[in-house]
Amino acid sequence: MSMSYLDQFQKHLKNHDYPSFLTLWEEYCMGDEIDGEELKRTLTSVKGSELATPFGRHVEKALPLWETIKETDLGHEVLKLIFDLQTTNTPQLGTLAFNYLRERNPNDSYFSDKIRLIGLREMKVFQGAISNYELLTHLKKGHFVFHTGGWGVGEIMDLSFLREQLSIEFDYVGGTKDLSFENAFNTLLPIPNDHFLALRFGNPDELEERAKKNPVEVIHCLLRDLGPSTAAEIKDELCELVIPADEWARWWQTARAKIKKDTMVETPQDIRKPFKLRETEVAHEDRLHKALEKKPDASTLIHMIYSFLRDFPQTIKNEEFRKNLEEKLKEALSTGEITDAQELQLHFFMEDLAEGKDYLPVKELITRFTSPEDVIKDIDIIAFKKRALIQVRKLREDWQVYFLNLLLMIDQNPLRDYILTELLKAKKDAEVSEKLQELLAFPTRYPQVLLWYFQKIMKDTSFPLSDQEGKNRFFESLLILLSHLEQSTGYRDLIKKILTFLITQRYSNVRKIFKNASKEAVQEFLLLATKCQSFTDHDIKIFHSLAEVVHPSLAKLGKKYDTDSNEEENMIWTTQEGYRKVKDRIKEISTVETVENAKEIEDARALGDLRENAEFKAALERRDRLQTELRTLSEQFNRARILTVNDVSTDKVGVGVIIDCQDDKGEQVSYTLLGPWEADPEKHILSFQSKLAQSLMGKKVGEKISIQGKELLISQLRNYFETL
Repeated sequence: MSMSYLDQFQKHLKNHDYPSFLTLWEEYCMGDEIDGEELKRTLTSVKGSELATPFGRHVEKALPLWETIKETDLGHEVLKLIFDLQTTNTPQLGTLAFNYLRERNPNDSYFSDKIRLIGLREMKVFQGAISNYELLTHLKKGHFVFHTGGWGVGEIMDLSFLREQLSIEFDYVGGTKDLSFENAFNTLLPIPNDHFLALRFGNPDELEERAKKNPVEVIHCLLRDLGPSTAAEIKDELCELVIPADEWARWWQTARAKIKKDTMVETPQDIRKPFKLRETEVAHEDRLHKALEKKPDASTLIHMIYSFLRDFPQTIKNEEFRKNLEEKLKEALSTGEITDAQELQLHFFMEDLAEGKDYLPVKELITRFTSPEDVIKDIDIIAFKKRALIQVRKLREDWQVYFLNLLLMIDQNPLRDYILTELLKAKKDAEVSEKLQELLAFPTRYPQVLLWYFQKIMKDTSFPLSDQEGKNRFFESLLILLSHLEQSTGYRDLIKKILTFLITQRYSNVRKIFKNASKEAVQEFLLLATKCQSFTDHDIKIFHSLAEVVHPSLAKLGKKYDTDSNEEENMIWTTQEGYRKVKDRIKEISTVETVENAKEIEDARALGDLRENAEFKAALERRDRLQTELRTLSEQFNRARILTVNDVSTDKVGVGVIIDCQDDKGEQVSYTLLGPWEADPEKHILSFQSKLAQSLMGKKVGEKISIQGKELLISQLRNYFETL
């Protein structure tokens, strides 16, 4: 009997078509063959549906089918489901259950008590009798259960057959809870002590140790007990609860690589799809063979084989597998419907399978290609791009022409590095410089390349155009490029890289450029910088300050950034932690408290007579307070700027500075200036917006200040972030 019945049953359940479901059930039970797994899955599906209760009168028609598998574990699961669903409670069913349980549990000293508790003594109501008997057998101190009502996993702390109750500590409920056996039948599911949830609740430290030593073993356990799970669902179950959050990314990267090579786990191609635990191992070779039987196109075939051999290089030692793979590759090469790039990559595979033997077709192809750079550009796999470049360098006398053409066109930095190194080894500095002139003239054509090469010459002056004039030109082109990218779409990551390159380490690269640039060049840089929207006024102010250090006569250009910037005055400085807290508070108000308040208003309105309804008035007042707080925080949040270590200068008192002082008796006291969200007067943390903080702004070491009527001498100024 095929699993097609299951599909039809589930279709009728989905459509809530009870008559059609029952008709199909009658037909199904008339059969003389049985697929036990199909029957189990059908009963499981109907148990979780709204048709379970009416179907309970008809489920026992499956008993003749069960008879054929009753000696198996699958038969036991099927009979449990039949009794979970049945609602007739006939004497015949009761006798069947009693005899079945007696036969399976001949030495159970509590058998009579359990029979009474599950209803088989009275023979009146015994739905779920077999499942309930198993639950009672499982209920022992130190064993684990799962609460279907949302209390999570629980560990049994005590139980009494005399009182017919047990005490349990649950995952999501504080304290120990007492449950009657009757309540337990309706809400508890037994789980073994080696169940993933039991391990996580009962001994999370041991599970963490296991996860770090053998991540695949823990993933097996999770998938076995919780079923197919996506990467996001796996993270929900393990991150923080088992693996600390700050270690998760590294742990999952290691685990993911090992899972991919595991023969028991089916790894999805799409990150949104679930990982699945197979019932039996599937050899890596078999998986590839099945995939190749679908006859993928040449591009898919290349990526499939490359990924497979990269992950499982040992498989080519299998002689039969290697021969089969060679046949598939030869078949793909013989189609005549492949590009030059695909043909070359297929021959790369053949060369690898030749195991070191001289494989002539690769050499023949490389020397035959009329445009090697076009072939290389069409190769998607980076390792094969590099391999093709190496072969072109080795086999073709005209390689330099193609390398020069590819220098600006290759997308990957490691390949650019290789091309550049080989050209410079061949004393082609002049030709490389000519290509770089093209890059400088048209920076928007090759945006990634411009940043790549500028980074190189800022670290090493042995490259072409790495003198001061060359650096000036690259800096100018980079600012022009940044302004252009800001007006385009799809360049957010590159813009971020450019800003990081210019701003990090206290604007060190900008300092280096300004240090040896002429006054006229620096003026041009400042003008171009103002056209870049990604720079804040604070960044521009720093640029002008750096320019003023080198060329004092440029000081007047930066005055407006010192005195006329309303944005600077209105800005709310905050730490990363303060920013997060306010963001979370805004989310809490808008998604939780506002919804709760709306329900409060609705409930209060239902009480009637709104004029004398204190609950209604209180709910409205709370709404006003929430709306006011939300407006205020949202307006402030839009003006917030996260304070970093690089924003703080200890030359004088400002935001982010710790002021160490001493009074006339020599006693030490410190004050910290931060944003209003971090202010805490008891800890001497002042908001920079407060009158006291404003009176301290600009003070330097050695100056006297007055706080709460005391005269204090500033002995030291420190960066707040350097004390964390």
